[in-house]
Amino acid sequence: MTSTDVTTDKSGKPDRTGEKSRRSGHRTHRWGKAVAVCAAAVVLLLLGTRLSLLPALGDIFGSETKDRSGPAVLKSIQDMSSYEAASGNFQVVVDLEKDAKFLPDVIRGTRTLYVGAGTVGASVDLGKVTGNGVVVNKDRTTAELRLPHAVLGKPALDPDRSYAVSKQRGLLDRLGDFFSDNPGSEQAVNKLAAKHIGEAAEESGLTQRAEKNTTSMLQGLLGSLGFEKVTVHYGDAAR
Repeated sequence: MTSTDVTTDKSGKPDRTGEKSRRSGHRTHRWGKAVAVCAAAVVLLLLGTRLSLLPALGDIFGSETKDRSGPAVLKSIQDMSSYEAASGNFQVVVDLEKDAKFLPDVIRGTRTLYVGAGTVGASVDLGKVTGNGVVVNKDRTTAELRLPHAVLGKPALDPDRSYAVSKQRGLLDRLGDFFSDNPGSEQAVNKLAAKHIGEAAEESGLTQRAEKNTTSMLQGLLGSLGFEKVTVHYGDAAR
């Protein structure tokens, strides 16, 4: 037979302290194994998703976008008589900085680096030609037209090609964006980008190109109707 040593305390009762310590150690060991197994499973799951080994699991933790917008409502209709004869694509880098007078930038201030891309059209309003603006000879072989100068349209920013490169904000500005209904608004840089694109369009010679294209269009159109000579002038509509 095998004897088992049992320690007793001063009162003569068996001392179970060692046995309880061993049981506690076994439970701690089992919990440690369980935590290690769970951690390993999470690591394998993340690695599998990262390496596209488990592509289907990415949808479980992914976000879902729902478009709950209402239908577009027609507000007004305008008849157009302008011929858009030229269009220019522009891009500008906006560096907008706003500082507080008596506070450091870390506390109050913003600086946004933004790339704005958009188009500007140039058109000639054919509807402004009056009766005196068109002169045709009796044989209907020559025509002389006087049209208003081409004008530039408003710059139209392209959201697919415009983006913010970086945005630095002070602590107070971050708190303001957190409680604002429109955090991180880019309205200021959008307006500034449109302003710079409009200024660039004025210096690009786009209106001259539009007038040249309008002349070519009218000469081709009237030439197909039998006119042998078509002259187009730009200036005041009436003479």
